[in-house]
This record gives sequence, C-alpha cells and structure tokens, in this order.
Amino acid sequence: MSTLPVYRWRLAPDGLATRRQLRAAGLRPGGQNVAAQLERPRRRRGPLVAYLYRVDLALPVRPMTPARWAALAKANAARRTCPECGRDAGYVIPSSLGMCTPCAFPDEQCAA
Repeated sequence: MSTLPVYRWRLAPDGLATRRQLRAAGLRPGGQNVAAQLERPRRRRGPLVAYLYRVDLALPVRPMTPARWAALAKANAARRTCPECGRDAGYVIPSSLGMCTPCAFPDEQCAA
C-alpha cells in the first residue's frame, strides 16, 4: 500500500485539482483514484484535508437529460411538501421540524 503525496495549502503542482475545481472546469473525476492530498493547517482541530485528482484523467460532466431534470424537480417538490397537511409549503421543510411551520406551531398562527 503506497501513501499519497501531501502538499501544503496553495502549493500543489499544476495538473492536480479538487472536485470543486474540476466541476468549475466542467469536469468530473470519472472513477479515478485520489492522486494526492492537500492540507491546510488549522489551529484547533488538526489540518483540513482536500483530495486532489489528475486533470488529464478527468472526464467531462454528464449533461442533464430531460429525465434527470424531471427527477430533480420531483425530489425538490417532495422536500417542500408537508407530510402532515400535504400542502406545498413554498420552501424546503427543515428536517428539525419535519413539517411546515403552521403545522409545527399551530398555537402561534392567530387570526389578526
């Protein structure tokens, strides 16, 4: 088992990129293994680690198909639908409540 090369923050060589950097360039790792690590020092909780991938092995991002757009719209609609009253809340229902605000706090909904 070989260890990964570790580079300090902002000192990685050209040709390596993080997932976010690949995505910004319209690329994805495409199944390749991690090529190196990037460490950013932090005072309290140890170093922050980011994984680096080779840009020359990266593949283009897959385009969104109509079926993918439909699935994404359906998933987002499910996140907005209250399980208690079944209405579209108009916002993503927080997991801490598990239901829309009027259902979670019925006493606070007074008629003004």
